[in-house]
Amino acid sequence: MTYGEMYRRGEQELLEAGIEEAGLEARLLLEHVCGTNRNDLLAHGDRMLEACQTRNYEGLIKRRKKRIPLQHLTGEQEFMGLTFSVDERVLIPRQDTENLVEEVLRNLHDGMKVLDLCTGSGCILVSLLHYSNDCQGVGADISEDALAVARRNAERLLGREALAGDGQEFAQAGEGAERENCPGSGQGAAGEGRVRFVRSDLFAGIAGKFDIIVSNPPYIVRDVIPTLMPEVREHEPVLALDGGEDGLAFYRRIAAESGEYLYGGGMLFLEIGYDQGESVSALLREAGFLDVQVVKDYAGLDRVVYGTWRFE
Repeated sequence: MTYGEMYRRGEQELLEAGIEEAGLEARLLLEHVCGTNRNDLLAHGDRMLEACQTRNYEGLIKRRKKRIPLQHLTGEQEFMGLTFSVDERVLIPRQDTENLVEEVLRNLHDGMKVLDLCTGSGCILVSLLHYSNDCQGVGADISEDALAVARRNAERLLGREALAGDGQEFAQAGEGAERENCPGSGQGAAGEGRVRFVRSDLFAGIAGKFDIIVSNPPYIVRDVIPTLMPEVREHEPVLALDGGEDGLAFYRRIAAESGEYLYGGGMLFLEIGYDQGESVSALLREAGFLDVQVVKDYAGLDRVVYGTWRFE
């Protein structure tokens, strides 16, 4: 079967399975199998596929029809112009989250120290360090599985030398070694690397102060999760989705505790759901943050809330 025929067959099968962007996904899966790009469909659509390529493609189409996310099949997702490794252990980076990163970058200066809570794949922190100079970062997550993915992304996109240690010292949150070596604590040895990943339930394993704290925490209302698309509710970690009974559980904790970990004039940036701008803004103001702002995404929906910590 030719390249073009196999693409059309895959597209039809995905259409019949109710996949919304069947044509795009059929092409992306074929490019993944064959190591080609979007031009090959037009320029070389009549070339014959190898038998192994046909089998691999048919296998991926079959799995996609079962609503396994495209990104889990290819093992990657583009974010902020970078290619991140992803799998079922982490939330797939969304384009909406690029609004959060872009907002932080507007306020990130050389040499700053950044804490990324609920880091997941590490896409936020790695992107910030990739597009800045001489900044240090700590990525915290309660899931060691997620941290393994984040470390892999940091090593691949920032270089092995950027990693502070191999991460094994952070197997348990709250241990002394974990706190002593966090960039931002003032106790890390020079040359250890500029990014460290810590197993921690929000701030439980963190010490020291930072210039910026950023987070895309779980914010889906618990009762809404069963109504999400099967790609999300069945294949992405519930731990990264469940924001409690009202979706605000993590925001309450982050807003209340962040001040202890920010320098005066430091900033907190949070991604939010489209209907959470007013509620999260109120939490930040109640906690003592100043100049609290809500930023809309490209669709005109509330997407980011940020505020500045007061000088004491």
